[in-house]
Amino acid sequence: MKKNKLVLPILKWVGGKRQLLPVIHEYLPKISSTATYYEPFIGGGAVFFDLQPSKAVINDINQELMNVYKVVRDDVDNLIAELSTANKYANTAECYYKIRELDRNPDVYQKLSNVEKAARIIYLNKTCYNGLYRVNSMGEFNSPFGRYKNPSIVNEIGLKAVNKYLNESDITFLNVDFESALKNAKKGDVVYFDPPYVPLSTTSNFTGYNESGFGLSEQERLKCLCDKLTDKGVHILLSNSDCKYIRNLFSDKKRYKIIEVKAKRSINSISTARGEISEVLIINNVSI
Repeated sequence: MKKNKLVLPILKWVGGKRQLLPVIHEYLPKISSTATYYEPFIGGGAVFFDLQPSKAVINDINQELMNVYKVVRDDVDNLIAELSTANKYANTAECYYKIRELDRNPDVYQKLSNVEKAARIIYLNKTCYNGLYRVNSMGEFNSPFGRYKNPSIVNEIGLKAVNKYLNESDITFLNVDFESALKNAKKGDVVYFDPPYVPLSTTSNFTGYNESGFGLSEQERLKCLCDKLTDKGVHILLSNSDCKYIRNLFSDKKRYKIIEVKAKRSINSISTARGEISEVLIINNVSI
Protein backbone atom coordinates (compact mmCIF):
# COMPACT_ATOMS: atom_id res chain seq x y z
CA MET A 1 0.00 0.00 0.00
CA LYS A 2 1.37 3.40 -1.01
CA LYS A 3 2.07 5.73 1.89
CA ASN A 4 -0.12 8.78 2.33
CA LYS A 5 1.93 11.89 3.21
CA LEU A 6 -1.08 13.35 5.00
CA VAL A 7 -1.02 10.54 7.57
CA LEU A 8 0.83 12.20 10.44
CA PRO A 9 0.72 12.07 14.25
CA ILE A 10 -2.55 13.37 15.68
CA LEU A 11 -0.99 14.47 18.95
CA LYS A 12 2.20 16.15 20.08
CA TRP A 13 4.04 13.85 22.47
CA VAL A 14 7.00 14.15 24.79
CA GLY A 15 9.88 12.14 23.37
CA GLY A 16 8.26 11.95 19.93
CA LYS A 17 10.48 10.43 17.27
CA ARG A 18 9.82 12.58 14.19
CA GLN A 19 13.31 14.07 14.26
CA LEU A 20 14.90 10.60 14.50
CA LEU A 21 12.88 8.95 11.74
CA PRO A 22 15.80 8.76 9.23
CA VAL A 23 18.08 6.89 11.65
CA ILE A 24 15.23 4.71 12.93
CA HIS A 25 14.46 3.68 9.35
CA GLU A 26 18.13 2.84 8.90
CA TYR A 27 18.06 0.25 11.68
CA LEU A 28 14.46 -0.93 11.73
CA PRO A 29 14.18 -4.21 9.78
CA LYS A 30 11.98 -4.29 6.71
CA ILE A 31 8.52 -5.58 7.50
CA SER A 32 7.72 -8.54 5.26
CA SER A 33 4.29 -9.16 3.77
CA THR A 34 3.65 -11.92 6.33
CA ALA A 35 4.97 -10.05 9.36
CA THR A 36 3.12 -7.99 11.94
CA TYR A 37 4.49 -4.69 13.20
CA TYR A 38 4.15 -4.11 16.95
CA GLU A 39 4.48 -0.87 18.86
CA PRO A 40 3.55 -1.42 22.53
CA PHE A 41 4.31 2.17 23.64
CA ILE A 42 2.59 3.97 20.78
CA GLY A 43 2.50 7.47 22.29
CA GLY A 44 2.17 9.99 19.47
CA GLY A 45 2.91 7.27 16.92
CA ALA A 46 5.50 9.11 14.82
CA VAL A 47 7.21 5.89 13.69
CA PHE A 48 3.94 4.01 13.17
CA PHE A 49 2.32 6.73 11.08
CA ASP A 50 5.48 7.16 9.03
CA LEU A 51 5.78 3.43 8.32
CA GLN A 52 2.04 2.93 7.73
CA PRO A 53 2.29 -0.87 7.98
CA SER A 54 -0.55 -2.88 6.47
CA LYS A 55 -0.75 -5.12 9.55
CA ALA A 56 0.08 -3.90 13.04
CA VAL A 57 -0.69 -4.11 16.73
CA ILE A 58 -0.43 -0.81 18.57
CA ASN A 59 -0.80 -0.46 22.30
CA ASP A 60 -0.49 1.97 25.14
CA ILE A 61 -1.32 1.73 28.83
CA ASN A 62 -2.81 5.21 28.52
CA GLN A 63 -6.54 4.61 28.11
CA GLU A 64 -7.26 8.19 27.07
CA LEU A 65 -4.71 7.99 24.27
CA MET A 66 -6.05 4.72 22.89
CA ASN A 67 -9.58 6.13 23.00
CA VAL A 68 -8.40 8.98 20.74
CA TYR A 69 -7.13 6.52 18.14
CA LYS A 70 -10.29 4.43 18.30
CA VAL A 71 -12.53 7.48 17.87
CA VAL A 72 -10.46 8.74 14.93
CA ARG A 73 -10.90 5.34 13.30
CA ASP A 74 -14.57 4.80 14.12
CA ASP A 75 -16.20 8.23 14.46
CA VAL A 76 -13.99 10.89 12.89
CA ASP A 77 -16.82 13.05 11.53
CA ASN A 78 -18.42 13.47 14.95
CA LEU A 79 -14.99 14.12 16.46
CA ILE A 80 -14.34 16.93 13.97
CA ALA A 81 -17.81 18.35 14.62
CA GLU A 82 -17.23 18.26 18.38
CA LEU A 83 -13.84 19.99 18.14
CA SER A 84 -15.42 22.62 15.88
CA THR A 85 -18.19 23.49 18.34
CA ALA A 86 -18.20 27.28 18.65
CA ASN A 87 -16.55 28.59 21.84
CA LYS A 88 -16.42 25.16 23.51
CA TYR A 89 -12.73 24.62 22.72
CA ALA A 90 -11.43 28.18 22.64
CA ASN A 91 -7.74 28.96 22.97
CA THR A 92 -8.05 30.76 26.30
CA ALA A 93 -6.79 29.96 29.77
CA GLU A 94 -10.35 30.10 31.12
CA CYS A 95 -11.61 27.54 28.61
CA TYR A 96 -8.47 25.40 28.96
CA TYR A 97 -8.74 24.98 32.72
CA LYS A 98 -12.49 24.40 32.51
CA ILE A 99 -11.93 21.51 30.09
CA ARG A 100 -8.92 20.25 32.02
CA GLU A 101 -10.87 20.11 35.28
CA LEU A 102 -13.48 17.71 33.91
CA ASP A 103 -11.55 14.67 35.12
CA ARG A 104 -11.58 16.03 38.69
CA ASN A 105 -15.26 15.11 38.92
CA PRO A 106 -15.73 11.39 38.13
CA ASP A 107 -19.52 11.64 37.98
CA VAL A 108 -19.31 14.35 35.31
CA TYR A 109 -16.41 12.81 33.42
CA GLN A 110 -17.97 9.36 33.13
CA LYS A 111 -21.00 10.90 31.42
CA LEU A 112 -18.84 12.18 28.55
CA SER A 113 -19.06 10.20 25.33
CA ASN A 114 -15.93 8.65 23.83
CA VAL A 115 -16.03 11.39 21.19
CA GLU A 116 -16.11 14.10 23.88
CA LYS A 117 -13.25 12.43 25.77
CA ALA A 118 -11.16 12.22 22.59
CA ALA A 119 -11.90 15.85 21.70
CA ARG A 120 -10.88 16.89 25.21
CA ILE A 121 -7.50 15.17 24.93
CA ILE A 122 -6.80 16.59 21.47
CA TYR A 123 -7.76 20.09 22.62
CA LEU A 124 -5.65 19.90 25.79
CA ASN A 125 -2.73 18.45 23.85
CA LYS A 126 -2.78 21.24 21.28
CA THR A 127 -3.10 24.03 23.82
CA CYS A 128 -1.14 22.84 26.87
CA TYR A 129 2.46 23.76 27.61
CA ASN A 130 4.83 22.05 25.13
CA GLY A 131 2.31 19.34 24.33
CA LEU A 132 3.23 17.68 27.62
CA TYR A 133 0.77 14.88 28.40
CA ARG A 134 1.17 14.51 32.15
CA VAL A 135 -1.10 13.25 34.89
CA ASN A 136 -0.77 13.32 38.67
CA SER A 137 -0.99 10.37 41.06
CA MET A 138 -4.79 10.53 40.82
CA GLY A 139 -4.67 10.15 37.04
CA GLU A 140 -5.76 13.77 36.50
CA PHE A 141 -4.36 15.79 33.60
CA ASN A 142 -2.21 18.52 35.13
CA SER A 143 -0.16 20.24 32.40
CA PRO A 144 -0.52 24.05 32.43
CA PHE A 145 -1.98 26.22 29.67
CA GLY A 146 0.48 26.85 26.83
CA ARG A 147 -0.54 30.36 25.73
CA TYR A 148 0.01 29.69 22.01
CA LYS A 149 -1.27 32.35 19.62
CA ASN A 150 -2.93 30.14 17.03
CA PRO A 151 -2.74 26.39 17.75
CA SER A 152 -4.17 24.00 15.17
CA ILE A 153 -6.89 22.39 17.26
CA VAL A 154 -8.94 20.96 14.40
CA ASN A 155 -6.86 19.41 11.59
CA GLU A 156 -9.74 18.02 9.53
CA ILE A 157 -7.60 16.91 6.59
CA GLY A 158 -5.11 15.12 8.82
CA LEU A 159 -7.76 13.43 10.94
CA LYS A 160 -9.58 12.13 7.85
CA ALA A 161 -6.32 10.86 6.33
CA VAL A 162 -5.52 8.91 9.49
CA ASN A 163 -9.11 7.62 9.59
CA LYS A 164 -8.77 6.33 6.02
CA TYR A 165 -5.45 4.60 6.73
CA LEU A 166 -6.70 2.92 9.91
CA ASN A 167 -9.79 1.61 8.15
CA GLU A 168 -7.95 0.34 5.09
CA SER A 169 -5.32 -1.53 7.12
CA ASP A 170 -5.35 -4.43 9.59
CA ILE A 171 -4.60 -2.51 12.78
CA THR A 172 -5.33 -3.93 16.23
CA PHE A 173 -5.68 -1.46 19.12
CA LEU A 174 -4.82 -2.62 22.64
CA ASN A 175 -4.87 -0.96 26.05
CA VAL A 176 -2.86 -3.45 28.11
CA ASP A 177 0.51 -3.93 29.75
CA PHE A 178 3.35 -3.87 27.20
CA GLU A 179 4.21 -7.53 27.84
CA SER A 180 0.64 -8.65 27.18
CA ALA A 181 0.65 -6.67 23.93
CA LEU A 182 3.44 -8.92 22.60
CA LYS A 183 1.99 -12.30 23.57
CA ASN A 184 1.25 -13.23 19.95
CA ALA A 185 4.48 -11.97 18.40
CA LYS A 186 6.10 -14.62 16.23
CA LYS A 187 9.33 -15.21 14.36
CA GLY A 188 9.87 -12.57 11.69
CA ASP A 189 7.62 -9.96 13.30
CA VAL A 190 9.02 -6.49 13.98
CA VAL A 191 8.76 -4.59 17.28
CA TYR A 192 9.64 -0.98 17.97
CA PHE A 193 9.90 -0.20 21.68
CA ASP A 194 9.77 3.45 22.72
CA PRO A 195 9.17 3.22 26.47
CA PRO A 196 9.30 6.10 28.93
CA TYR A 197 13.01 6.83 29.15
CA VAL A 198 15.26 6.34 32.16
CA PRO A 199 15.55 9.92 33.53
CA LEU A 200 19.00 11.48 33.26
CA SER A 201 18.34 13.72 36.25
CA THR A 202 15.72 14.41 38.89
CA THR A 203 14.41 17.32 36.81
CA SER A 204 13.99 15.34 33.58
CA ASN A 205 11.60 12.65 34.75
CA PHE A 206 8.62 13.15 32.43
CA THR A 207 7.27 9.61 32.71
CA GLY A 208 3.86 10.56 34.10
CA TYR A 209 1.88 9.42 31.05
CA ASN A 210 -0.29 7.44 33.42
CA GLU A 211 -0.55 7.48 37.18
CA SER A 212 1.51 4.30 37.71
CA GLY A 213 4.72 5.67 36.17
CA PHE A 214 7.49 3.53 34.69
CA GLY A 215 10.40 2.73 37.01
CA LEU A 216 13.62 0.74 36.82
CA SER A 217 11.84 -2.50 37.63
CA GLU A 218 9.72 -1.96 34.52
CA GLN A 219 12.85 -1.29 32.46
CA GLU A 220 14.25 -4.61 33.68
CA ARG A 221 11.02 -6.41 32.87
CA LEU A 222 11.17 -4.90 29.40
CA LYS A 223 14.73 -6.20 29.00
CA CYS A 224 13.58 -9.72 29.97
CA LEU A 225 10.84 -9.47 27.36
CA CYS A 226 13.42 -8.45 24.75
CA ASP A 227 15.43 -11.57 25.61
CA LYS A 228 12.38 -13.78 25.15
CA LEU A 229 11.45 -12.15 21.83
CA THR A 230 15.02 -12.44 20.59
CA ASP A 231 14.98 -16.16 21.35
CA LYS A 232 11.76 -16.44 19.29
CA GLY A 233 13.34 -14.71 16.30
CA VAL A 234 11.40 -11.46 16.62
CA HIS A 235 13.17 -8.34 15.30
CA ILE A 236 13.56 -5.60 17.90
CA LEU A 237 14.49 -1.93 17.83
CA LEU A 238 14.40 -0.07 21.15
CA SER A 239 14.95 3.59 22.05
CA ASN A 240 16.06 4.86 25.45
CA SER A 241 18.31 7.27 27.32
CA ASP A 242 22.03 7.05 26.73
CA CYS A 243 23.01 6.22 30.30
CA LYS A 244 25.15 3.70 32.13
CA TYR A 245 22.11 1.85 33.45
CA ILE A 246 20.69 1.12 29.99
CA ARG A 247 24.11 0.32 28.50
CA ASN A 248 24.73 -2.19 31.30
CA LEU A 249 21.25 -3.68 30.96
CA PHE A 250 21.80 -4.41 27.27
CA SER A 251 25.54 -5.17 27.49
CA ASP A 252 25.26 -8.71 26.04
CA LYS A 253 26.97 -8.15 22.68
CA LYS A 254 25.87 -11.56 21.42
CA ARG A 255 22.26 -10.43 21.65
CA TYR A 256 22.30 -6.66 21.28
CA LYS A 257 24.00 -3.82 19.49
CA ILE A 258 23.84 -0.29 20.91
CA ILE A 259 23.89 2.73 18.57
CA GLU A 260 24.32 6.25 19.92
CA VAL A 261 22.16 8.92 18.27
CA LYS A 262 21.63 12.63 18.85
CA ALA A 263 18.24 14.15 19.59
CA LYS A 264 17.07 17.62 20.53
CA ARG A 265 15.49 18.03 23.94
CA SER A 266 12.64 20.55 23.88
CA ILE A 267 11.34 20.13 27.42
CA ASN A 268 13.28 21.04 30.52
CA SER A 269 12.46 23.23 33.49
CA ILE A 270 15.59 25.26 32.68
CA SER A 271 15.62 26.75 29.16
CA THR A 272 19.43 26.64 28.89
CA ALA A 273 19.35 22.88 29.48
CA ARG A 274 17.34 22.30 26.33
CA GLY A 275 19.34 21.18 23.34
CA GLU A 276 21.01 18.19 21.72
CA ILE A 277 21.45 15.10 23.87
CA SER A 278 22.55 11.51 23.31
CA GLU A 279 20.05 8.69 23.11
CA VAL A 280 20.53 5.06 22.17
CA LEU A 281 18.92 2.73 19.69
CA ILE A 282 19.26 -0.93 20.58
CA ILE A 283 18.84 -3.70 18.00
CA ASN A 284 18.86 -7.42 18.69
CA ASN A 285 20.93 -9.98 16.87
CA VAL A 286 17.95 -11.05 14.77
CA SER A 287 18.12 -7.61 13.18
CA ILE A 288 21.86 -7.52 12.52
